[in-house]
Amino acid sequence: MKKPTCEDCYLVKKRDLKNNYYSLTFENYKRAKDCQPGHFIQIDLPSTDIFFRRPMSVASVTPRENKIEMIFKVVGKGTNLLKHLKKGSPVNILGPLGVPFKLPLKNDNIILIAGGVGFPPLMFLTLNLIEKGYDPRKINFFYGGRSAEDILEKSRIKNTGVKFNPVTEDGSLGDKGLITQPVEKFIKESKGKLRIYSCGPEGMLKAVDELGQKYNLPGQLSLEAPMPCGVGICLGCVVPLVEGGYTRVCCDGPVYEIGEVIL
Repeated sequence: MKKPTCEDCYLVKKRDLKNNYYSLTFENYKRAKDCQPGHFIQIDLPSTDIFFRRPMSVASVTPRENKIEMIFKVVGKGTNLLKHLKKGSPVNILGPLGVPFKLPLKNDNIILIAGGVGFPPLMFLTLNLIEKGYDPRKINFFYGGRSAEDILEKSRIKNTGVKFNPVTEDGSLGDKGLITQPVEKFIKESKGKLRIYSCGPEGMLKAVDELGQKYNLPGQLSLEAPMPCGVGICLGCVVPLVEGGYTRVCCDGPVYEIGEVIL
């Protein structure tokens, strides 16, 4: 992959997805064509008192128009600043960063497992797979949240033609309970080769990792971690490896094989 670069970009579209979730689309991002599902970017926030860039998953790209979309939840000062950006506001984007997902085989039954703000990279993966000719009927999109308000872009997911399986802890949308319960049921009832992709909170990723190992399924997890630098210098994002030692999520990941890291 080409080395990451810094690009001055401009906000062209902002959508309020409700419940403190937002979608921002920037133009003039010349590296859009190089972004692959699983990559992330680092945003330089328009404030003099925030020193570090903020890591953001890529939700989609439009290479012909040099556009890039990110989806995030407002959880602190940095994301609150992003929420209040006006159309035309400039930001500097460092990227693309990290290691992307490995694409499945065309005959694989694909299981996508998203939780909370782990949705964007799996949305990008879905769009990318369909663009490359994968059968959407073999893509099973499981999406978990506390309530229906945490399940974003429902129509957008359905419009791709994939099998959409929402799961909420309070039962307000789809199956009630934890997302790994219907996923395990699906695994038990499935025939043919399965491959898992997942992104979300650490507790969910740990459960997915255990599920993958239990049924000896190949797959990858996209980890979330503090990433002040994004290029492996600060060591703020290290996690332990199963075989010993540590890995830097920002440059060795954020995508790892099931059973590769200790969660």
